[in-house]
Amino acid sequence: MQLLYVADPLCSWCYGFGPELAKLLERHPGTHLDIVMGGLRPFNREPMSDPFRAMLREHWAHVHAASGLPFSDTILARDDFLYDTEPACRAVVTARNLFAGLALPYMHAVQGAFYRDGRDVTQPEVLDDIAAERGFGRTAFLTQLESDTMREETKLDFATAQSVGATGFPTLGFGKGSQIYLVTAGFATADVLEARIQEIERRAKLG
Repeated sequence: MQLLYVADPLCSWCYGFGPELAKLLERHPGTHLDIVMGGLRPFNREPMSDPFRAMLREHWAHVHAASGLPFSDTILARDDFLYDTEPACRAVVTARNLFAGLALPYMHAVQGAFYRDGRDVTQPEVLDDIAAERGFGRTAFLTQLESDTMREETKLDFATAQSVGATGFPTLGFGKGSQIYLVTAGFATADVLEARIQEIERRAKLG
Protein backbone atom coordinates (compact mmCIF):
# COMPACT_ATOMS: atom_id res chain seq x y z
CA MET A 1 0.00 0.00 0.00
CA GLN A 2 1.25 3.49 -0.86
CA LEU A 3 0.14 6.54 1.12
CA LEU A 4 0.91 10.25 0.83
CA TYR A 5 0.66 12.15 4.11
CA VAL A 6 0.64 15.95 3.97
CA ALA A 7 0.94 17.43 7.45
CA ASP A 8 2.46 20.10 9.65
CA PRO A 9 3.98 19.23 13.05
CA LEU A 10 2.34 22.29 14.61
CA CYS A 11 -1.11 21.53 13.27
CA SER A 12 -3.15 20.36 16.25
CA TRP A 13 -5.40 18.14 14.14
CA CYS A 14 -2.29 16.42 12.75
CA TYR A 15 -1.25 15.76 16.35
CA GLY A 16 -4.65 14.23 17.03
CA PHE A 17 -4.52 12.25 13.80
CA GLY A 18 -1.16 10.66 14.62
CA PRO A 19 -2.44 7.68 16.66
CA GLU A 20 -5.12 6.94 14.05
CA LEU A 21 -2.56 6.90 11.25
CA ALA A 22 -0.33 4.69 13.40
CA LYS A 23 -3.19 2.19 13.84
CA LEU A 24 -3.74 2.10 10.08
CA LEU A 25 -0.04 1.48 9.44
CA GLU A 26 0.03 -1.30 12.04
CA ARG A 27 -2.76 -3.05 10.13
CA HIS A 28 -0.79 -2.80 6.89
CA PRO A 29 2.87 -3.62 7.56
CA GLY A 30 5.12 -2.77 4.65
CA THR A 31 3.10 0.28 3.66
CA HIS A 32 5.15 2.91 1.84
CA LEU A 33 4.41 6.30 3.38
CA ASP A 34 5.62 9.53 1.80
CA ILE A 35 5.54 12.48 4.20
CA VAL A 36 5.24 16.01 2.83
CA MET A 37 5.33 19.09 5.03
CA GLY A 38 2.40 21.39 4.33
CA GLY A 39 3.48 24.65 5.94
CA LEU A 40 0.57 25.71 8.14
CA ARG A 41 2.03 29.03 9.33
CA PRO A 42 5.56 29.23 7.94
CA PHE A 43 7.74 32.29 8.50
CA ASN A 44 5.24 33.98 10.82
CA ARG A 45 6.89 36.86 12.72
CA GLU A 46 3.89 38.15 14.69
CA PRO A 47 3.38 37.25 18.39
CA MET A 48 0.05 35.67 19.23
CA SER A 49 -2.85 38.05 19.72
CA ASP A 50 -5.52 37.33 22.33
CA PRO A 51 -8.12 36.36 19.66
CA PHE A 52 -5.61 34.02 17.99
CA ARG A 53 -4.73 32.47 21.36
CA ALA A 54 -8.43 31.95 22.10
CA MET A 55 -8.91 30.35 18.68
CA LEU A 56 -6.04 27.94 19.36
CA ARG A 57 -7.42 26.99 22.76
CA GLU A 58 -10.76 26.19 21.11
CA HIS A 59 -9.10 24.08 18.40
CA TRP A 60 -6.97 22.26 20.97
CA ALA A 61 -10.03 21.49 23.07
CA HIS A 62 -11.75 19.97 20.02
CA VAL A 63 -8.68 17.86 19.21
CA HIS A 64 -8.45 16.69 22.82
CA ALA A 65 -12.13 15.70 22.77
CA ALA A 66 -11.72 13.78 19.49
CA SER A 67 -8.41 12.09 20.24
CA GLY A 68 -7.98 12.05 24.02
CA LEU A 69 -4.44 13.36 23.62
CA PRO A 70 -3.06 15.71 26.30
CA PHE A 71 -2.36 19.41 25.81
CA SER A 72 -0.24 21.79 27.85
CA ASP A 73 -1.12 25.47 28.20
CA THR A 74 2.55 26.48 28.53
CA ILE A 75 2.97 27.88 25.02
CA LEU A 76 -0.36 29.71 25.04
CA ALA A 77 0.56 31.41 28.31
CA ARG A 78 3.53 33.12 26.66
CA ASP A 79 3.21 36.62 25.21
CA ASP A 80 6.38 36.36 23.12
CA PHE A 81 5.80 33.08 21.28
CA LEU A 82 6.01 33.27 17.47
CA TYR A 83 3.82 30.57 15.95
CA ASP A 84 6.19 29.86 13.07
CA THR A 85 5.76 26.30 11.82
CA GLU A 86 8.69 26.38 9.35
CA PRO A 87 11.43 25.27 11.79
CA ALA A 88 9.48 22.19 12.90
CA CYS A 89 8.63 21.35 9.28
CA ARG A 90 12.30 21.76 8.36
CA ALA A 91 13.26 19.45 11.21
CA VAL A 92 10.99 16.70 9.86
CA VAL A 93 12.42 17.23 6.38
CA THR A 94 15.89 16.92 7.92
CA ALA A 95 14.93 13.68 9.70
CA ARG A 96 13.51 12.35 6.44
CA ASN A 97 16.71 13.28 4.64
CA LEU A 98 18.93 11.58 7.22
CA PHE A 99 16.83 8.44 7.66
CA ALA A 100 13.43 8.32 5.96
CA GLY A 101 12.09 5.60 8.24
CA LEU A 102 12.38 7.86 11.29
CA ALA A 103 10.63 10.89 9.79
CA LEU A 104 7.16 9.97 11.05
CA PRO A 105 8.28 8.95 14.58
CA TYR A 106 10.33 12.13 14.76
CA MET A 107 7.35 14.25 13.75
CA HIS A 108 5.24 12.56 16.41
CA ALA A 109 7.99 13.30 18.95
CA VAL A 110 8.00 16.98 17.96
CA GLN A 111 4.21 17.11 18.29
CA GLY A 112 4.31 15.52 21.73
CA ALA A 113 7.05 17.88 22.85
CA PHE A 114 5.03 20.90 21.72
CA TYR A 115 1.44 20.03 22.59
CA ARG A 116 1.90 17.70 25.56
CA ASP A 117 5.08 19.08 27.12
CA GLY A 118 4.96 22.76 26.14
CA ARG A 119 8.47 22.81 24.66
CA ASP A 120 9.30 25.56 22.16
CA VAL A 121 9.90 23.59 18.98
CA THR A 122 10.49 26.74 16.95
CA GLN A 123 14.01 26.72 18.43
CA PRO A 124 16.76 24.75 16.63
CA GLU A 125 18.34 23.59 19.88
CA VAL A 126 15.05 22.07 21.07
CA LEU A 127 14.51 20.33 17.74
CA ASP A 128 18.07 19.02 17.97
CA ASP A 129 17.42 17.73 21.51
CA ILE A 130 14.34 15.86 20.28
CA ALA A 131 16.38 14.40 17.41
CA ALA A 132 19.02 13.19 19.85
CA GLU A 133 16.25 11.59 21.93
CA ARG A 134 15.18 9.71 18.76
CA GLY A 135 18.67 8.42 18.03
CA PHE A 136 19.96 11.00 15.56
CA GLY A 137 23.50 12.30 15.92
CA ARG A 138 23.23 15.68 17.60
CA THR A 139 25.90 17.56 15.61
CA ALA A 140 24.92 16.02 12.28
CA PHE A 141 21.24 16.82 12.77
CA LEU A 142 21.69 20.45 13.79
CA THR A 143 24.15 21.08 10.96
CA GLN A 144 21.69 19.69 8.43
CA LEU A 145 18.74 21.48 10.04
CA GLU A 146 20.39 24.88 9.65
CA SER A 147 21.66 24.26 6.12
CA ASP A 148 20.45 26.11 3.03
CA THR A 149 19.74 22.72 1.46
CA MET A 150 17.15 21.80 4.10
CA ARG A 151 15.61 25.27 3.94
CA GLU A 152 15.13 24.94 0.20
CA GLU A 153 13.87 21.37 0.45
CA THR A 154 11.31 22.48 3.02
CA LYS A 155 10.07 25.20 0.66
CA LEU A 156 9.81 22.53 -2.03
CA ASP A 157 7.63 20.47 0.32
CA PHE A 158 5.32 23.45 0.78
CA ALA A 159 5.07 23.84 -3.00
CA THR A 160 4.39 20.12 -3.42
CA ALA A 161 1.58 20.28 -0.87
CA GLN A 162 -0.03 23.07 -2.85
CA SER A 163 0.47 21.24 -6.15
CA VAL A 164 -1.43 18.16 -4.94
CA GLY A 165 -4.27 20.34 -3.68
CA ALA A 166 -3.72 19.87 0.05
CA THR A 167 -5.54 22.92 1.40
CA GLY A 168 -5.81 21.67 4.98
CA PHE A 169 -4.02 19.27 7.28
CA PRO A 170 -3.90 16.40 7.82
CA THR A 171 -4.40 15.25 4.22
CA LEU A 172 -3.94 11.58 3.40
CA GLY A 173 -3.81 10.23 -0.13
CA PHE A 174 -3.87 6.63 -1.37
CA GLY A 175 -1.71 5.73 -4.34
CA LYS A 176 -3.12 3.32 -6.91
CA GLY A 177 -1.11 2.97 -10.08
CA SER A 178 -0.27 6.47 -11.27
CA GLN A 179 -3.24 8.02 -9.45
CA ILE A 180 -3.49 9.49 -5.96
CA TYR A 181 -6.93 9.29 -4.37
CA LEU A 182 -7.99 11.45 -1.45
CA VAL A 183 -8.62 9.40 1.68
CA THR A 184 -9.16 12.30 4.09
CA ALA A 185 -8.71 16.04 4.33
CA GLY A 186 -8.97 16.38 8.09
CA PHE A 187 -9.11 14.17 11.16
CA ALA A 188 -10.53 10.67 10.71
CA THR A 189 -10.30 7.47 12.73
CA ALA A 190 -8.38 4.42 11.55
CA ASP A 191 -11.63 2.55 10.90
CA VAL A 192 -12.89 5.36 8.67
CA LEU A 193 -9.57 5.48 6.83
CA GLU A 194 -9.69 1.72 6.31
CA ALA A 195 -13.23 1.86 4.93
CA ARG A 196 -12.39 4.70 2.55
CA ILE A 197 -9.31 2.92 1.21
CA GLN A 198 -11.32 -0.24 0.63
CA GLU A 199 -13.92 1.79 -1.25
CA ILE A 200 -11.22 3.41 -3.40
CA GLU A 201 -9.81 -0.01 -4.25
CA ARG A 202 -13.28 -1.33 -5.08
CA ARG A 203 -13.99 1.59 -7.41
CA ALA A 204 -10.56 1.30 -9.01
CA LYS A 205 -11.25 -2.36 -9.87
CA LEU A 206 -14.62 -1.47 -11.36
CA GLY A 207 -13.07 1.36 -13.35
